[in-house]
Amino acid sequence: MLSVMLKEHQVKLAMRKDAQEIRRKEAVAAAMLVSEVLTERLNRGVSEAYANEKKLDTEAKKLQNSASQFSRQTIQWLQIIDNFNQALKEIGDVENWATSIETDMRTIASALEYAYKEAGE
Repeated sequence: MLSVMLKEHQVKLAMRKDAQEIRRKEAVAAAMLVSEVLTERLNRGVSEAYANEKKLDTEAKKLQNSASQFSRQTIQWLQIIDNFNQALKEIGDVENWATSIETDMRTIASALEYAYKEAGE
């Protein structure tokens, strides 16, 4: 009777071990599935972040190029304006010179007219 009980116990123990092994395999498979899903989602997020970073880098380079071009164009405009201002100053100088010459010529003409009148009397 004791040997029958021992055999029954050993059979039950073997059945429990088999059931436990099956549950362990199921748990390992489920853990691997969860791990794969999490890894896939993380990789997708990292991939999207990397793609966004590349887009940002490209846009930053475009912005930098545009800013440089705008700076160069602004410098050219400032040079044109400076040249225009210089030309206006020169025109003003010529106008002052012409006014000065005109005043001198009137003075000379008045003096000659006065001298001619004095010589004729």
